Amino acid sequence: MKFLISFFLRKIPRKYLQLFSHVALRVIAVFYRGNKVECPVCESRFRKFLPYGRKSRSNALCPKCLALERHRLIWLYLKRKTDFFTKEAKMLHVAPELCFMSRFDALENLEYITGDIESPLAKVKMDIHEIPFEDNSIDIIFCNHVLEHVDDDKKALREMHRVLKPGGWAILQVPFFYPLPKTTYEDKTIIDPKEREKAFGQDDHVRMYGEDYGARLGESGFQVVEERLIDEISLEEKTKFALPEKEVIYKVVK
Repeated sequence: MKFLISFFLRKIPRKYLQLFSHVALRVIAVFYRGNKVECPVCESRFRKFLPYGRKSRSNALCPKCLALERHRLIWLYLKRKTDFFTKEAKMLHVAPELCFMSRFDALENLEYITGDIESPLAKVKMDIHEIPFEDNSIDIIFCNHVLEHVDDDKKALREMHRVLKPGGWAILQVPFFYPLPKTTYEDKTIIDPKEREKAFGQDDHVRMYGEDYGARLGESGFQVVEERLIDEISLEEKTKFALPEKEVIYKVVK
Protein backbone atom coordinates (compact mmCIF):
# COMPACT_ATOMS: atom_id res chain seq x y z
CA MET A 1 0.00 0.00 0.00
CA LYS A 2 2.84 2.41 0.83
CA PHE A 3 4.41 1.81 -2.58
CA LEU A 4 1.12 2.26 -4.46
CA ILE A 5 0.20 5.55 -2.78
CA SER A 6 3.72 6.93 -3.22
CA PHE A 7 3.64 5.90 -6.91
CA PHE A 8 0.27 7.58 -7.56
CA LEU A 9 1.37 10.79 -5.84
CA ARG A 10 4.47 10.98 -8.00
CA LYS A 11 2.94 9.99 -11.33
CA ILE A 12 -0.66 11.25 -11.41
CA PRO A 13 -1.38 15.00 -11.72
CA ARG A 14 -2.92 16.58 -8.63
CA LYS A 15 -6.18 17.57 -10.36
CA TYR A 16 -6.93 13.93 -11.23
CA LEU A 17 -6.08 12.75 -7.74
CA GLN A 18 -8.55 15.30 -6.39
CA LEU A 19 -11.31 14.04 -8.67
CA PHE A 20 -10.95 10.30 -8.21
CA SER A 21 -8.76 9.29 -5.25
CA HIS A 22 -11.50 9.64 -2.63
CA VAL A 23 -13.67 7.08 -4.46
CA ALA A 24 -10.95 4.41 -4.42
CA LEU A 25 -9.95 5.12 -0.85
CA ARG A 26 -13.49 4.73 0.45
CA VAL A 27 -13.46 1.20 -0.92
CA ILE A 28 -10.15 0.55 0.82
CA ALA A 29 -11.62 1.98 4.06
CA VAL A 30 -13.73 -1.17 4.43
CA PHE A 31 -10.55 -3.15 5.05
CA TYR A 32 -9.32 -0.70 7.69
CA ARG A 33 -12.34 -0.83 9.97
CA GLY A 34 -11.52 -0.89 13.67
CA ASN A 35 -11.32 1.26 16.82
CA LYS A 36 -7.66 2.08 17.39
CA VAL A 37 -7.64 5.49 15.70
CA GLU A 38 -10.30 8.13 15.11
CA CYS A 39 -10.52 11.00 12.63
CA PRO A 40 -11.93 14.09 14.40
CA VAL A 41 -12.89 15.59 11.03
CA CYS A 42 -15.33 12.90 9.90
CA GLU A 43 -15.56 11.06 13.25
CA SER A 44 -14.76 7.71 11.62
CA ARG A 45 -12.77 5.00 13.37
CA PHE A 46 -10.25 2.57 11.96
CA ARG A 47 -7.66 0.05 13.06
CA LYS A 48 -5.11 2.47 11.58
CA PHE A 49 -4.93 5.23 8.98
CA LEU A 50 -3.50 4.72 5.51
CA PRO A 51 0.14 5.49 4.69
CA TYR A 52 0.67 8.69 2.72
CA GLY A 53 3.40 10.78 1.08
CA ARG A 54 5.96 10.53 -1.66
CA LYS A 55 8.24 9.27 1.08
CA SER A 56 5.47 7.36 2.73
CA ARG A 57 4.42 8.07 6.32
CA SER A 58 2.53 5.32 8.11
CA ASN A 59 -0.80 5.94 9.88
CA ALA A 60 -1.38 9.26 8.08
CA LEU A 61 -4.42 9.45 5.77
CA CYS A 62 -8.05 9.00 6.80
CA PRO A 63 -9.50 6.71 4.12
CA LYS A 64 -12.98 8.19 4.48
CA CYS A 65 -12.50 11.99 4.35
CA LEU A 66 -8.81 12.14 3.31
CA ALA A 67 -7.71 14.17 6.32
CA LEU A 68 -3.99 14.01 7.02
CA GLU A 69 -2.25 14.54 10.35
CA ARG A 70 -2.09 18.31 9.89
CA HIS A 71 -5.77 18.51 8.89
CA ARG A 72 -6.82 16.66 12.02
CA LEU A 73 -4.77 19.05 14.16
CA ILE A 74 -6.20 22.12 12.41
CA TRP A 75 -9.75 20.79 12.91
CA LEU A 76 -9.12 20.38 16.64
CA TYR A 77 -7.63 23.88 16.75
CA LEU A 78 -10.71 25.38 15.07
CA LYS A 79 -12.99 23.50 17.45
CA ARG A 80 -11.11 24.20 20.66
CA LYS A 81 -9.49 27.59 20.15
CA THR A 82 -11.67 29.63 17.76
CA ASP A 83 -15.24 30.69 16.99
CA PHE A 84 -14.86 29.46 13.41
CA PHE A 85 -17.96 27.28 13.52
CA THR A 86 -20.29 29.93 14.93
CA LYS A 87 -19.21 33.45 13.91
CA GLU A 88 -20.44 34.84 10.60
CA ALA A 89 -17.53 35.26 8.19
CA LYS A 90 -16.51 35.35 4.56
CA MET A 91 -13.83 32.76 3.94
CA LEU A 92 -11.42 32.17 1.06
CA HIS A 93 -9.96 28.67 0.92
CA VAL A 94 -6.97 28.54 -1.44
CA ALA A 95 -6.15 25.13 -2.96
CA PRO A 96 -9.01 23.65 -0.92
CA GLU A 97 -8.50 20.37 0.89
CA LEU A 98 -11.17 17.80 0.13
CA CYS A 99 -11.54 16.79 3.78
CA PHE A 100 -12.70 20.31 4.68
CA MET A 101 -14.65 21.44 1.63
CA SER A 102 -18.09 19.92 2.13
CA ARG A 103 -17.97 20.52 5.88
CA PHE A 104 -17.06 24.21 5.53
CA ASP A 105 -19.56 24.69 2.72
CA ALA A 106 -22.34 23.32 4.92
CA LEU A 107 -21.72 25.85 7.71
CA GLU A 108 -24.52 28.43 7.75
CA ASN A 109 -22.28 31.04 9.37
CA LEU A 110 -19.75 30.98 6.50
CA GLU A 111 -19.80 32.53 3.07
CA TYR A 112 -17.39 29.95 1.74
CA ILE A 113 -15.30 30.55 -1.40
CA THR A 114 -12.76 28.11 -2.81
CA GLY A 115 -10.03 29.28 -5.20
CA ASP A 116 -7.23 27.59 -7.10
CA ILE A 117 -5.31 28.03 -10.33
CA GLU A 118 -5.87 24.42 -11.47
CA SER A 119 -8.10 22.47 -9.09
CA PRO A 120 -11.34 21.27 -10.73
CA LEU A 121 -12.98 21.38 -7.30
CA ALA A 122 -12.52 25.12 -6.69
CA LYS A 123 -15.33 27.59 -7.36
CA VAL A 124 -13.00 30.40 -8.50
CA LYS A 125 -10.06 29.97 -10.87
CA MET A 126 -7.43 32.31 -9.49
CA ASP A 127 -3.73 33.00 -9.28
CA ILE A 128 -2.68 33.65 -5.71
CA HIS A 129 -0.30 36.34 -6.98
CA GLU A 130 -3.37 38.33 -8.13
CA ILE A 131 -6.33 37.44 -5.92
CA PRO A 132 -9.54 38.62 -7.62
CA PHE A 133 -11.18 40.18 -4.55
CA GLU A 134 -11.39 43.72 -3.27
CA ASP A 135 -9.24 45.16 -0.50
CA ASN A 136 -10.44 44.38 3.04
CA SER A 137 -13.16 42.00 1.86
CA ILE A 138 -12.31 38.60 3.41
CA ASP A 139 -12.52 37.57 7.09
CA ILE A 140 -10.65 34.24 6.96
CA ILE A 141 -8.15 32.67 4.59
CA PHE A 142 -6.87 29.10 4.55
CA CYS A 143 -3.81 28.57 2.37
CA ASN A 144 -2.08 25.34 3.35
CA HIS A 145 0.89 23.73 1.58
CA VAL A 146 0.71 26.24 -1.26
CA LEU A 147 3.43 28.83 -0.68
CA GLU A 148 6.25 26.34 -1.31
CA HIS A 149 4.91 25.93 -4.88
CA VAL A 150 4.37 29.52 -5.98
CA ASP A 151 6.84 31.65 -7.90
CA ASP A 152 6.78 34.63 -5.52
CA ASP A 153 5.55 33.75 -2.04
CA LYS A 154 6.09 37.28 -0.74
CA LYS A 155 3.79 38.70 -3.41
CA ALA A 156 1.22 36.03 -2.58
CA LEU A 157 1.43 36.98 1.11
CA ARG A 158 0.97 40.67 0.29
CA GLU A 159 -2.12 39.76 -1.74
CA MET A 160 -3.62 37.82 1.16
CA HIS A 161 -2.86 40.71 3.48
CA ARG A 162 -4.54 43.10 1.04
CA VAL A 163 -7.83 41.20 0.79
CA LEU A 164 -8.14 40.40 4.50
CA LYS A 165 -10.25 42.74 6.56
CA PRO A 166 -8.61 44.46 9.55
CA GLY A 167 -8.87 41.88 12.33
CA GLY A 168 -9.17 39.10 9.75
CA TRP A 169 -6.99 36.05 10.08
CA ALA A 170 -5.44 33.27 8.06
CA ILE A 171 -3.91 29.86 8.58
CA LEU A 172 -0.83 29.41 6.39
CA GLN A 173 0.83 26.02 6.79
CA VAL A 174 3.86 24.88 4.80
CA PRO A 175 5.90 21.66 4.89
CA PHE A 176 9.08 21.57 6.94
CA PHE A 177 11.96 19.18 6.39
CA TYR A 178 14.05 18.44 9.45
CA PRO A 179 16.60 19.42 10.52
CA LEU A 180 15.32 22.87 9.60
CA PRO A 181 17.68 25.28 7.89
CA LYS A 182 18.13 28.58 9.67
CA THR A 183 16.81 30.56 6.72
CA THR A 184 14.48 29.74 3.85
CA TYR A 185 16.36 28.44 0.83
CA GLU A 186 15.32 29.20 -2.74
CA ASP A 187 17.15 29.25 -6.04
CA LYS A 188 15.21 30.08 -9.22
CA THR A 189 17.93 28.59 -11.41
CA ILE A 190 17.00 25.10 -10.18
CA ILE A 191 14.34 23.90 -12.61
CA ASP A 192 15.05 20.20 -13.08
CA PRO A 193 12.52 18.19 -11.03
CA LYS A 194 15.14 15.81 -9.63
CA GLU A 195 17.35 18.71 -8.58
CA ARG A 196 14.36 20.47 -7.03
CA GLU A 197 13.60 17.38 -4.98
CA LYS A 198 17.17 17.35 -3.69
CA ALA A 199 17.17 21.06 -2.93
CA PHE A 200 13.63 21.65 -1.68
CA GLY A 201 12.35 18.26 -0.55
CA GLN A 202 9.89 17.70 -3.40
CA ASP A 203 10.12 18.00 -7.17
CA ASP A 204 7.33 20.58 -7.47
CA HIS A 205 8.59 22.82 -4.66
CA VAL A 206 10.53 26.01 -5.38
CA ARG A 207 11.78 26.75 -1.87
CA MET A 208 12.50 25.05 1.44
CA TYR A 209 11.26 26.99 4.45
CA GLY A 210 13.44 27.39 7.49
CA GLU A 211 13.33 28.68 11.03
CA ASP A 212 12.60 32.15 9.65
CA TYR A 213 9.16 31.20 8.32
CA GLY A 214 7.27 33.13 11.01
CA ALA A 215 9.42 36.22 10.43
CA ARG A 216 8.87 35.85 6.69
CA LEU A 217 5.10 35.98 7.24
CA GLY A 218 5.51 39.07 9.40
CA GLU A 219 7.34 40.93 6.63
CA SER A 220 4.03 41.19 4.75
CA GLY A 221 2.44 43.17 7.57
CA PHE A 222 0.82 40.33 9.47
CA GLN A 223 0.84 39.80 13.20
CA VAL A 224 2.10 36.21 13.46
CA VAL A 225 0.82 33.82 16.12
CA GLU A 226 2.56 30.46 16.40
CA GLU A 227 -0.12 28.22 17.88
CA ARG A 228 1.26 25.14 19.62
CA LEU A 229 -1.93 23.24 20.34
CA ILE A 230 -0.05 19.98 19.96
CA ASP A 231 1.77 20.72 23.23
CA GLU A 232 -1.57 20.92 25.08
CA ILE A 233 -2.92 17.62 23.79
CA SER A 234 -2.56 14.46 25.85
CA LEU A 235 -0.51 11.51 24.65
CA GLU A 236 -3.72 9.50 24.53
CA GLU A 237 -5.32 11.94 22.08
CA LYS A 238 -2.14 12.31 20.03
CA THR A 239 -2.20 8.54 19.52
CA LYS A 240 -5.95 8.30 19.01
CA PHE A 241 -6.03 11.03 16.34
CA ALA A 242 -2.53 10.30 14.94
CA LEU A 243 -1.41 13.92 15.21
CA PRO A 244 1.88 15.48 14.00
CA GLU A 245 4.24 15.95 16.93
CA LYS A 246 6.15 18.98 15.62
CA GLU A 247 3.35 20.83 13.82
CA VAL A 248 3.04 24.52 14.71
CA ILE A 249 -0.13 26.16 13.41
CA TYR A 250 0.83 29.46 11.78
CA LYS A 251 -2.04 31.86 12.28
CA VAL A 252 -1.61 35.41 11.00
CA VAL A 253 -3.81 38.40 11.83
CA LYS A 254 -4.23 41.68 9.95
